[in-house]
Amino acid sequence: MMNYLQPVAVFILAGLCEIGGGYLVWQWLKADRPGWMGLLGALLLVFYGWVATWQPTSFGKTYAVYGGIFVVMSIAWAWYFDGFRPDRFDVLGGAIVLLGLGVILFWPRP
Repeated sequence: MMNYLQPVAVFILAGLCEIGGGYLVWQWLKADRPGWMGLLGALLLVFYGWVATWQPTSFGKTYAVYGGIFVVMSIAWAWYFDGFRPDRFDVLGGAIVLLGLGVILFWPRP
């Protein structure tokens, strides 16, 4: 079970760093928030780059799977922080993306 949970946890941490960092920079530049928010966002984005290297897979495979995690987490982030209400097509698209990344990451290889 840990073989599945560890990479998923690292992907989620990376997603929080990238989406959270991008969100703070966005708030600083577009919502006239204080400069420390932009700086914190930039630091989170740098940390995201480091966290991604914790995956045992190759760069390309790691970023392919992370792309799916990013899509789903971005929908959830928008729902929670921006009041965006995902419709059934957002949910269906997110489910399809999760299925695809599950195949890429966990499907048994010969």
